[in-house]
Amino acid sequence: MLTFKHLEALYWVVELGGFAQAAARLHTTQSAVSKRVQELEELFDSPLFDRTLRKARPTDKGLEMHLIAKELLEQRDAAVERFSRPEVIERRLRIGVTEVVAMTWLPALLSRITQAYPKVIIEPEAGAMMPLREKLMASELDLIVVPAELEDPRLSRELVGEVSMAWMCRPGFVGKNSLSLATLMEHTFLEEGQQSGSGRILNRWLKTVGQEPTRTIVSSNLVTVVSMTVAGLGVARLPHDCLRPMVDAGLLQVLKVRPAAPHVTYVATYKKELRNAFLTSVVRLVQECCDFSRAFQTGEPTRRR
Repeated sequence: MLTFKHLEALYWVVELGGFAQAAARLHTTQSAVSKRVQELEELFDSPLFDRTLRKARPTDKGLEMHLIAKELLEQRDAAVERFSRPEVIERRLRIGVTEVVAMTWLPALLSRITQAYPKVIIEPEAGAMMPLREKLMASELDLIVVPAELEDPRLSRELVGEVSMAWMCRPGFVGKNSLSLATLMEHTFLEEGQQSGSGRILNRWLKTVGQEPTRTIVSSNLVTVVSMTVAGLGVARLPHDCLRPMVDAGLLQVLKVRPAAPHVTYVATYKKELRNAFLTSVVRLVQECCDFSRAFQTGEPTRRR
C-alpha cells in the first residue's frame, strides 16, 4: 500500500541528493528510508534510482514519481494546516536568525510560537546571513530572518523591521565625537565581513561613497566585534538601540559621522515552493515580535514603531 511515508522518503532523497540526508531530514534511519524507497520500487515494479552511481540519482520514472510526490505532499500539508486547529498541529519548525535577532527578540518569538502551536517542535539556529541562506536553500532550515541583502526568484521575502546602526568605539578612542567618514577610515575598522548581511551592506555603501578603511579586523561573529570595540581595537558599525546600556555604562561611545551610513532592513525569507498556512502564520508572528530596541527580551515584546 502506498503511504505518505513512502512519498516523503522518495521526495527528500531526490531533493537532498542522498539517502543519509533524507534520513536526517525525516528524523529516521538511512535503512528506513532505503526500505521505503525499495517498497515503492516493488509496488510499481520499476527502479526509481540508478544504483550504479555513488550519488542517489533518480531514473526517469523516479523523477516522474518525485513530481507526483511533491504535489500529493503539498496537498496533504495544505489540508492538515487548513482544517486542523493550531493547538493540534504537530511538526518541526527550523528557523535561522542572525545574532542581533538572537540577542534581542528571538526568545519572545519562540514564546509566541509555542503559545500558538504547543505541539510544534522549534529548532532555532543563530549565525551569519550567508551560511543561513545556504542551509535554507539546502532545505536544512524552513525560515530565516536576515538582512534584506540578497534577492532570489526562488525565495519569498516579507518585511520584518529595521535595525538602527551607529558608529561606535571605546570612549576616547577616536578623540572627538563628531568627524568625517574619511577621518574615521583612518582608524582600524572592525567588521563582520562578507558572511554577514549587515557587513555586506556596509561594505557596498563604503564603495559607493569612495571610502575604504586603511586597516580591518574581520570576524563573522557580532559578539566578537562588540568585544573588540569595547577593548579599543578599532571602530565598528553596531546595532545602536540594543547596545544603549553599554553606551550608558561608559563601555561604548556613539560617534557622529558624516555622511551617515544606512540602517539595516530585515526580512523573513523562505522557499516559495514551501509556502503554506503554517509558515504564513509564523511570519506574521515574526513581524509582530520584531523589536530590536532591547537586548535579551523575555515574554511579550513591546513593539517599537
